[in-house]
Amino acid sequence: MAEEALEAVRRELREFSVAARELSVPLAVPYLDKPPTPLCFYRDWICPNRPCIIRNALQHWPALQKWSLPYFRATVGSTEVSVAVTPDGYADAVRGDRFVMPAERRLPLSFVVDVLEDRAQHPGVLYVQKQCSNLPTELAQLLPDLESHVPWASEALGKMPDAVNFWLGEAAAVTSLHKDHYENLYCVVSGEKHFLLHPPSDRPFIPYELYTPATYQLTEEGAFKVVDEEAMEKVPWIPLDPLAPDLARYPSYSQAQALRCTVQAGEILYLPALWFHHVQQSHGCIAVNFWYDMEYDFKYSYFQLLDSLTKASGLN
Repeated sequence: MAEEALEAVRRELREFSVAARELSVPLAVPYLDKPPTPLCFYRDWICPNRPCIIRNALQHWPALQKWSLPYFRATVGSTEVSVAVTPDGYADAVRGDRFVMPAERRLPLSFVVDVLEDRAQHPGVLYVQKQCSNLPTELAQLLPDLESHVPWASEALGKMPDAVNFWLGEAAAVTSLHKDHYENLYCVVSGEKHFLLHPPSDRPFIPYELYTPATYQLTEEGAFKVVDEEAMEKVPWIPLDPLAPDLARYPSYSQAQALRCTVQAGEILYLPALWFHHVQQSHGCIAVNFWYDMEYDFKYSYFQLLDSLTKASGLN
């Protein structure tokens, strides 16, 4: 009897995801040709939790014309920044039976630029991706080249950003599939970013497992070793690679439907809170994103219920 009840819950969860997709998830990420008004952004995109790409939204940023690898070398080359270093480009990702975080190095930005331009070498893959507002804290000299927030988004959300992050890295640098509790305005300044997205309603098809946390350490010889973080609790993370999913191990994922989009220089992706995303980029892509803390309202509570039922029913 208990197994019959559990199977009924699993069936309802699957049907929920399909119904939600049919009702509210677009077949492709829509484009807006200009920034929306705050009212339209709130009504049409934030409230329904739908992503969109906004064109012609960054033309007034000096960064769009100025930012390049030579510009960084000339203006902030001597500035040391936090750089994530990994053997394969995957920072904060499942590797074997561990959730492995990157080695962190403090390097002059000019050295990162040299590596990107093949003028210098460094073991592994480099990615300037330190969050927690690394743009104002580490590269404040660049702040005059852009706005401190996205005005129409700030007005719609009724708050200023919690963090402004700077991203620069190699094409091999990949962000594994995950979700954030932030409304995300992701602005590409140079190059392009490739996003694979899943709506929160796909949660029943997306596997999570608990992993021992570990960190890459870079030896003096330039080799990587994985060192467990013994003081930390286990980390729930998605083990699946959406680009090459192991459907024999995670068959439910075959029922999920990803949206794929490419965000070009001068465009903003609005990535709603709780959307799952996997990110790749062109070599030397330069981007800035604004994180606005989400409202912990009924949408959040409903997602927590969906998450709890998925785990309790053993759906994946």
